[in-house]
Amino acid sequence: MDIKSVLEDREILDLKSLNPERTILIIIDMINGFVKEGPMSNSRVLGIVPNIVDIIKKVDNLGIQKIFFGDSHTEDSPEFDSYPVHCMVDTWESEVIDEIKELGGYKYISKNSTNGFIEPEFQRWLTENPNIENFIVVGCCTDICILQFATTLKAYFNMKNQRRRVIVPMNGVETYDANEHDGDTLHNMALYIMYINGVDIVESIN
Repeated sequence: MDIKSVLEDREILDLKSLNPERTILIIIDMINGFVKEGPMSNSRVLGIVPNIVDIIKKVDNLGIQKIFFGDSHTEDSPEFDSYPVHCMVDTWESEVIDEIKELGGYKYISKNSTNGFIEPEFQRWLTENPNIENFIVVGCCTDICILQFATTLKAYFNMKNQRRRVIVPMNGVETYDANEHDGDTLHNMALYIMYINGVDIVESIN
């Protein structure tokens, strides 16, 4: 099977087709340590900044809510057994990139793991906002934090027998290149895994 062929000719989502009062944009880890500088930063992620800024401006024009998840690790984080030390609490690396910070208007949730879904603050928000039906997810990294959040969120609603759209625009997510981490392969594989688990993979948002 050719995964790329499955991802070709995906829908361009018309944002105006969604009820803005029942829609939210989730922005994950567009912080300095993944975008600008640090052991986990990568030019691939930097390259999607203009696309995400464009999406933010579009949702702002429609009055759609936004949540921003940002890595903010403590020194004893077990995650450092798998990844280099990165995005420590109260450091420049853990700060929202200026391009998004300047736009503002988002609820910020810090996270000390790769999966923002399990953060207590997000769990409270989910309970308090049962009207939200459309979750648009952008940011990095496609095969780690995006994959985990989107598939967990979709599984959560499946468990509750609730039909909710979890939407990932392909031009709004990206991963990194490293010696043992082929960005192209893992980016496409993650998109495919999300797709077969019921996440709506779209080309872009108009």
